This record gives sequence, C-alpha cells and structure tokens, in this order.
Amino acid sequence: MAGAGLLAASAAPLSWHYLGSYPQEHFQVDLEVYREGARALVTGFPLYDLRTTQPQFLPFTYPPFAAFTALPLLLAPFTVMGWIWTVVQFWLLWVTVGLAFRPFLSRFGARAPLAQGAVAASCVWMLPVAEGIRYGQVNAVVVTLCLWDVTRRRRTPGGRVWDGGSGIGVAFAAAVKLTPAVFWMHWAVARRWRVLAVSVASAALITVCTALVLPPASVAYWTDALLDPDRLGPNAGTSNQSLRGVVMRLSPVDGAAASVVWLVLVGAVLAGGFALSRRLDRLEQPVAIVAVVGLVAFLVSPVSWVHHMAWGVVVVGALLGDARERRRMAAALTVAALLWMRLPWWGANLLADPEVPRWAARLVQNSYPQLALLSLAALWWLVARAGRRDPGLDRLGVDDIDRPAAEQSPQGRQ
Repeated sequence: MAGAGLLAASAAPLSWHYLGSYPQEHFQVDLEVYREGARALVTGFPLYDLRTTQPQFLPFTYPPFAAFTALPLLLAPFTVMGWIWTVVQFWLLWVTVGLAFRPFLSRFGARAPLAQGAVAASCVWMLPVAEGIRYGQVNAVVVTLCLWDVTRRRRTPGGRVWDGGSGIGVAFAAAVKLTPAVFWMHWAVARRWRVLAVSVASAALITVCTALVLPPASVAYWTDALLDPDRLGPNAGTSNQSLRGVVMRLSPVDGAAASVVWLVLVGAVLAGGFALSRRLDRLEQPVAIVAVVGLVAFLVSPVSWVHHMAWGVVVVGALLGDARERRRMAAALTVAALLWMRLPWWGANLLADPEVPRWAARLVQNSYPQLALLSLAALWWLVARAGRRDPGLDRLGVDDIDRPAAEQSPQGRQ
C-alpha cells in the first residue's frame, strides 16, 4: 500500500495538469481516436474515413482489431474514460517496473513493493511516460504485453525455466499496433521457432477473424491506410524521433535519395540490433532482449513519436540489473536522467534562437535516436559482453553461461 501510495502521489500532479487544467480541446486526443474508432464500428461509419472533432481532426491509424479493443471506451462519458484510462496506464507502469526491475527489487525482500512504488513514481516523470498520459496513448499496453510475454517463465520439477516467451502477448500487441511484430524477427534470428510460430499464428488468426467481421475496413487498412505514413501527421516534425524523421530533418536531398539513406541506416540497425538480441537470448537476459528489440522498433519505424520511447523504462531496468555493478548503475541513471529531460522539445525551441548554433540545436532536437543507439551500445558493453545470465531467473546452475558442462554442478546440468 505504501508503494502504491508513492506512485499515486507522484502521478497526481501530472494527471491533474493534463486531465484537469489542460485545455479541453487537447484532452486525451489519442484516446479520442480510439474511442471514435469504436464508435465507427457501432454506427457503421467507414473506419478509415473518420476524423476526430476540431481542432485535431485526427484519423484512425491502427489495424481494425484495435477498434474492437476500444469498445469499452464507449461505456462512460469521454472525460470519465480519460481518467479511468490514466489510472490503467499507471497500473501498467507498476507492472512494467515489477518485471523490468525484478533483480533489483528482489534485493529488498519484503519491502520490494515499496521499492517498486518508488521506482514507478520516478518513471512517471520520464518524458515518454508523461506524454503517454498527456495524449491517452496505448504505449503502456504494448510495452507491458511484450515485456510480460518475453520474460514469462514456466514451472518445471527442477524450478522455473525461461524458454523464450509464449508469443501470445506480442501477438495481441502486434494486432493492435504493428511495431511489436519486430519481435518475430528476433525469434527467427534466435531460432525460437515454437514461440515464433505461436505468435505469428495467433496474430494471423486475430487478423483473419477481424477481416471476416470487417472486410471493407480490413481492405482499406492493408491496401491504403497502412502504406500512407502521412496519415500519422507531419513526419519531419520534432515529434517524429525515428531514423526516418532525423533523415527528413537533416538530409539536404529529398525523395528517393533520402529514402536510400534511411534504408541503409535501417539495415545497419537491424543487423546490429538482432545480433545483440540473439546474444542476449543465449545469455537468458529476457528484460534486455525486450529493451533491445523495443529500441530497434523505435529506430526503424517510419514514424516514432516521442511517447513511443516508452521502452526507455525497460532499458533502464535492463541496464541496472541487480544494481551491484557501479558501471551499470551509472548507465541506468544516465538514461533515466536523459528521459526525465524534455530534450527533443528543448532542441525545437533552440532552433528558433538565432544565438544558438544550428548544429547544436539539431543535436538536442534529435536526442532520442542518439539515446537509443547509445543505449544499444551500453547493453552490449555492460550486459552482453559480460557474458552473465539474468540474476532474476531463479533457476539452478545459471551463474555462468560460458562454463564448460563438465565444470557445472550436477544440479546445474539437471
């Protein structure tokens, strides 16, 4: 209860700022998109023709299944649902912290929930989390589903064993928002064929069933809406922190040449990122895997808004580990501190100041892609290169992955 109280105390002023005193026309604008998508299903209005009310006029940009999951938003007035959804997001943050920081929290014994509340309270003020509250975003659901899925363990007579995940959580997340499908590429590279098959089959089943119920909407999405990134808003603005957004802001050329530059960068990130995630899979570091794949998805997606960096909470947990190594603790605190700052928006403001060098303003404006790349490097250097398994996995004989089998204990071999 004390841990939950810490989280509530930290969340209260932020919630009141964005839900109580914020201009009404900016109230939970993304949640309004989800709600209007659900309303379109009920009324029969074409899902991908709708626009929210002025002054936003936002379209529905998610797969058709997402509109089904939003149907409960119609059960109460919009303002009420906005507050309920905010509480749900904070609860999901609590769950995410419990999973991502498990090795660290386990050191507190019976006081682990209090420590969990303290960590979650600090994460509330990270810019991506705060922006998710501001807009009523779905990122908290996506991150929690993927983290729960990949870190899930099964019970065996010899203890609890991690076997790569279940695939179900990622399937549901990908059916709501496509970017989690990047985890399928990780499972393919890591040769986790069973998990991959379950996840792809589950997502395909959801998609096919949705298409049977909503054939026109499904055709419109998969042949038109999905292929039009401009539906999401101005791709070259500060809000788009993906590699493509950086290229669009910095590239002196337009069109095909800029696309080639972007694709080359995407290829490099995919190659390096999945090599790292495969290594972490062999080391049984599920939290670090989620951090790496989430960062890869953030970088390679054509559009990644600031709040899509919600993976940063998992990154901090993966870097921190059990907080017994000073280098990892310093890296985790550095990433957390950078996420507490409003760096992209500071950079946008600096661009308007003629006394600030333009290169310096651009450096700050494009801070999240740089942070993502540096975080990937830190995860390799501090976690993958060290060659140790996750101390949060309570399994016999998992201290040193690189020890020869002959040197392991009989219990470890069992």
